[in-house]
Amino acid sequence: MLPTQSSGAGRFAELDLSRLPSPCFVIDEIKLTENLQILKDIATAADTKILLALKAFSMWSLAPLISDYLAGCCASGLWEAQLARKYFAGELSSFAPAFKPSEIEEIATLSSHVVFNNLSQHANFADITRQQGADTGLRINPQHSEGQTAKYDPSMTGSRLGQPLEQLMQLDLPEIDGLHFHNLCEQGLDPLARTVAAIEPYLAAQKGRFKWLNLGGGHMLTQPDYETEALITLLKRLRSDYDAQIYLEPGTAIAFDAGILVGEVLDVADNDGPIAILDISATCHMPDVLEAPYRPALINETPGDGVTVTLGGPSCLAGDVIGTYTLPERPISGQRLAFLDQAHYSMVKTTTFNGMKMPSIAIWNSQTDALKLVREFDFGDFERRLS
Repeated sequence: MLPTQSSGAGRFAELDLSRLPSPCFVIDEIKLTENLQILKDIATAADTKILLALKAFSMWSLAPLISDYLAGCCASGLWEAQLARKYFAGELSSFAPAFKPSEIEEIATLSSHVVFNNLSQHANFADITRQQGADTGLRINPQHSEGQTAKYDPSMTGSRLGQPLEQLMQLDLPEIDGLHFHNLCEQGLDPLARTVAAIEPYLAAQKGRFKWLNLGGGHMLTQPDYETEALITLLKRLRSDYDAQIYLEPGTAIAFDAGILVGEVLDVADNDGPIAILDISATCHMPDVLEAPYRPALINETPGDGVTVTLGGPSCLAGDVIGTYTLPERPISGQRLAFLDQAHYSMVKTTTFNGMKMPSIAIWNSQTDALKLVREFDFGDFERRLS
């Protein structure tokens, strides 16, 4: 089981949860701004461009704020590309494991860079991409694993992501503007440094050929213990050694610890201990809890001192269980709970399985205590997904 990365409740401990509908995602715009400032400082010091990975956080109501700090976005397909161009400023880098022929022209028109997953995709679509004015890039598989679990490791054996490095060493590349690689997942500097070392023989052999190098995502740049100065040194060296613009496209780091998911206890029963059913579903609202799996941190946990309770969701899936927690006392119906660090990925992965209502979305200012509800969902949202 993967550990939670959360640094704790922080200012969310001061938020009155009864002010919110339930369930509800709450984003602290002050914490988000602090994260963005860290990223902007890194980008400035290292002469690097940092892009928002929309796959992790695509809350477009905060696009004006984000666009003030970052160089643009990266998209995983046509709809994210359209969202980026509609709401966000700056550059747009688009990547997909395979592009649909019916969509590639529009994607290229919207994008600054189109990154192809392999040389086959490049051969099929590079010409039309250049005709629309976008750079062409190639994703490489460093064949160097740093992932903690296979499903989040793009360099695992048999990976479908990227042209394997050992193949590239034996090929004459067509005209390509840049290289992209990504094999990290919420990790620090050392895994990045080892990955760079793994591909540097190839970069050295191709020195001066590429306009840009995109080091992908998975960098926990806003975690308090990240080795920022060493990262800046590495990025500056890469830019100097290879005369290429360097890009990073973090996802989690953008909204790290900037959001919570608030829910309500619906019922408490007993079966080998107390079981609380919430209006939050792991499978519908926090699918990474089951996919990773991991156990999200909870505000007001009291490990080792209190009542141990299993917290589960309201869906019909038997495994819709968030985790086991120690609370100050046995929870009661109507009580509010809040899970930490839920702004990234959870928000973009919500589903309406079982006719489940998706959580509302609110923006909170932890300095002024101002709270704004920016989105609520209703039956119409569920109905429109069906036919």
